[in-house]
Amino acid sequence: MSDTPDIAALRSAIAQHFWWHSIDLGNGIVTPGQKTPELMAIESRLFFDGVDLKGRSVLDVGTWNGGYAVEVKRRGAGRVLGTDSHCWNDPYYRGRATFDLAIPATGLDIEAREIDATEIGVDTVGHFDIVLFLGVFYHLFDPISTLQRLSRVTRELLIVETHLDAQDNPRPAMIMYPGDELAQDPTNWWGPNRACMEALLRSVGFGRVDFQQGATETRGVFHAWKT
Repeated sequence: MSDTPDIAALRSAIAQHFWWHSIDLGNGIVTPGQKTPELMAIESRLFFDGVDLKGRSVLDVGTWNGGYAVEVKRRGAGRVLGTDSHCWNDPYYRGRATFDLAIPATGLDIEAREIDATEIGVDTVGHFDIVLFLGVFYHLFDPISTLQRLSRVTRELLIVETHLDAQDNPRPAMIMYPGDELAQDPTNWWGPNRACMEALLRSVGFGRVDFQQGATETRGVFHAWKT
């Protein structure tokens, strides 16, 4: 059976963009993300299994295509707000265009706001039960002040996923990449170790921090709880 004109048009529009997230839009359409559906499923389990999302308000900082905003909404979250700036405005990634293409196709009520991660605060976005900070920390030149701001926004839980380095050092440490040493990407600034991230999260106001290895040995997932 051939596609309807609307579905054919959606497939054509999707093909014109770069995608980071693989998002199931229904009708047999999955965006061709650099993160495969299998990897997205693994990360979703690491991030969200064991977290009660039902009715919770969720802020997704650095949402890009909106893949994890879609995931939490499908898992029963209440209000969901996706924010971004860098990827949304990059002329190659055109992230805002992909978000605006994918979210309506899902039929989910997910809000969007263009704002840089460094500008997130109670005065700009308000409070949220759960905040997602996935794959953003190490891209910021000053990630610590952003963690402080996110702590004030978070009522219950901050979920952080990040690149890790210096993992053989038992002391809290963070490696700086002043050039493009990490993956030939000059926007990769930092490689904290587990002890560093746990200490930072406690220092900015989270009473309990749970750690899981991420999808690879150089990634870490931290669930930071307010107590």
